[in-house]
Amino acid sequence: MDNILKTRSEISDEYKWDLSVIYKSIEDFENDYELTSSLINEFSKLKDTMMNSANDLYEVLESDKKINILLDKLYMYAHLNKDSDTTNQSYQALYGKVHNLMTNYSEISSFIIPTLLECDYEKIEKFYIDNPKLKEYSFVFENIYRNKKHILSENEERIISSLSQTIGFPEDVYDMFTNAELKFDTIKDEYGNDVEITDSNFSIFIKSKDRRVRRDAFNALYDGYSKYKNTISLMLANDVKANTTISKIRKYNSALEASLFSDNIDIAVYNNLILTVEDNLNVLYKYLALKKKILKLNELHLYDVYVSMLDDSNNKHYSFDEAKTLVKNALSVLGDDYSKVLDKAFSERWIDIYPNVGKVSGAYSSGSYSTNPYILLNYQGELTDVSTLAHELGHSMHSYYSRLNNPYQYSSYKIFVAEVASTVNELLLAKYMLKNSNDNKEKLDILNRMMELFRTTIYRQTMFACFEKQIYEKEQNGIVLTAEVINDVYYDLNKKYFGPDVVIDDKIKYEWEKVPHFYYDFYVYKYATGLAAACHIVNRILNNEENAVSDYLEFLKTGGRDYPIEELKIAGVDMNKKEVIESSIKMFDDVIEEFEKLYNETYNK
Repeated sequence: MDNILKTRSEISDEYKWDLSVIYKSIEDFENDYELTSSLINEFSKLKDTMMNSANDLYEVLESDKKINILLDKLYMYAHLNKDSDTTNQSYQALYGKVHNLMTNYSEISSFIIPTLLECDYEKIEKFYIDNPKLKEYSFVFENIYRNKKHILSENEERIISSLSQTIGFPEDVYDMFTNAELKFDTIKDEYGNDVEITDSNFSIFIKSKDRRVRRDAFNALYDGYSKYKNTISLMLANDVKANTTISKIRKYNSALEASLFSDNIDIAVYNNLILTVEDNLNVLYKYLALKKKILKLNELHLYDVYVSMLDDSNNKHYSFDEAKTLVKNALSVLGDDYSKVLDKAFSERWIDIYPNVGKVSGAYSSGSYSTNPYILLNYQGELTDVSTLAHELGHSMHSYYSRLNNPYQYSSYKIFVAEVASTVNELLLAKYMLKNSNDNKEKLDILNRMMELFRTTIYRQTMFACFEKQIYEKEQNGIVLTAEVINDVYYDLNKKYFGPDVVIDDKIKYEWEKVPHFYYDFYVYKYATGLAAACHIVNRILNNEENAVSDYLEFLKTGGRDYPIEELKIAGVDMNKKEVIESSIKMFDDVIEEFEKLYNETYNK
């Protein structure tokens, strides 16, 4: 591909996803749209009879399933077309139509769970006898009734629902303020040009080889945040207070328990992550000491942590065909069936490969129960792009197996396990390339990326998780979350996690202000547990442990028919045990050793 961005029509069909297998024409789309609309209109009539008999309940559930399958299919067609060319107004219109229809159905079908919960579970068990087909939904019922003690009366639920916008106000204000209002100082870049620092370009300048640039970027960003510490702390404090209050109203012991409840995750899993990582901070200290040594710095500051240790970046270009071959070879260890499905992904055009005018940025895996998985890429030929291909194929393969082996109601896996398959693929690719490459600089680049993956995911995300836990505990204990209180918690955690040999710059205490994930209440820990689980699985596979591959493939097939902790056990991963977290830290340690040895062989001969 040349450097000139092409229009959608200028890109050959072989490089674009094939959406004609969803709908051959707009007319076919419109026909399903009309069918779905009519089914939705009929569905509202089922409310009053839903619990009259087992057959009535089964009709509601089956009708709901049919409508949702159609809605998902309509959405996929509109959404994927829109994202591949946002300049096409007709696709925007299709997307808007489907979005409105989905919103309409969400309101119409909202009676299902409240109506169920008006009855005791014993009635469902009697219905199983009257209509055994209802057992197809037994895990759905279990999940719904598991929530019953946390569901309030109809009037109370209506009040909380009416306050939902107010409750979400801190996050909305934070997003608006940080994205549209917050401004930072200007610095000189490597070439002496004036550049205004933003949250977006900060990630570029903090990795600059020019230490003055990364120091100036660090100071400019956090000087900006420091000016608004009281305003932003008020936003976060109110978000914490709102989540804590709602958790109490719903009879949870804490906001953490409330957040983990939907996945049926015990708080012990969360605590186990933090305790195990903090027991192994020496490995992070070892990595940071290596970075300080290779960068030849008298002091390692926090603004030095993100810069690469490699003077000569790997400029190797990988054509898409080369990337495809690398990924297929790396994942061949997962067996013939997995490889055959991978071949389908390429031959049946599940992947939209190259950037074009109007195409959304980034990469993702999507799809629905009645469609293929689909992958959006913006492939440029860098090593990162090869890894992204493997990553997104991990998501798509997980989705493929989940949908193939489960009815619709169990075809979607939980967020807790969502990054496991994608990270397994990334790690298998890295391990394969390290084993088969004869290029030391390529291998060092791979190892360097792996070390940063572990630092930023296992350690950084766990530090974030600990920060959240501590500020929520302070709120629950009646401590007012002022800027000073929050800053002190965050600064002390940086001192703990980075250790005595790193200079903990005072301004790092404002870093929490730039992390939107703290408004997602206890989300970040899933990044760390996902990587840890993936490491454990990869170790089992590459060590040729008995049934490692078949166990992993069985995990991919479970979808949402069990709780995520139980699903991971199928793959040989018990997130209650510290050994899983330790396996990822051991892999990090091994990568550090391998990098240092290879670096010395390459540059210190």
